[in-house]
Amino acid sequence: MLEQRIQQQFFEAADLLSQAAQGLSRPVAEAVQALTGCVTGGGKVLVAGRDVGAGLAPVMASLLTGRFERDRPPLAALALRDDALQSLVQQVRALGQPGDALLVLDAGAQGERLHEAASVARQLDMTVVVLTGPEPGGWRSLLTDTDVLVTVPHDRPARVAEAHLVVLHALCDAIDLQLMGELDS
Repeated sequence: MLEQRIQQQFFEAADLLSQAAQGLSRPVAEAVQALTGCVTGGGKVLVAGRDVGAGLAPVMASLLTGRFERDRPPLAALALRDDALQSLVQQVRALGQPGDALLVLDAGAQGERLHEAASVARQLDMTVVVLTGPEPGGWRSLLTDTDVLVTVPHDRPARVAEAHLVVLHALCDAIDLQLMGELDS
């Protein structure tokens, strides 16, 4: 019984990734273009998240400033912390500049602080890229035509977060491709 339940977790995650691959490829490609344009234009990527997204934010910033699967020059990226001492809004105000990008990781419906941070980013003429679940929680009305919304079609936040990690890896791979071309075999 327990082993079957554990296997079900894997099957459900694999099903979601398989079903979402085609539907997510276009918005993820748009996100790649936005983030690549940001870093090649001298901007930086600020990464913010709530709950599981707060854990994925430093992972993404590390992959951009370090490396994904191959060596490349470091890209300017910083994970924002959502703690009581310093709000996401304050950090975006202090660190964000026109031409920068805010990458938001919102696996659940906890987006109020993230919405506020995105609003400040929009005021600063930053591009906003949002990864969220099936109910975008008001994101559509907050974003402009130059922003990108990537919605993972699943109701369980755990599945959404797993898909977000795959999306982050796809972003890193495609950014590397855009910046450095195909990897020689």
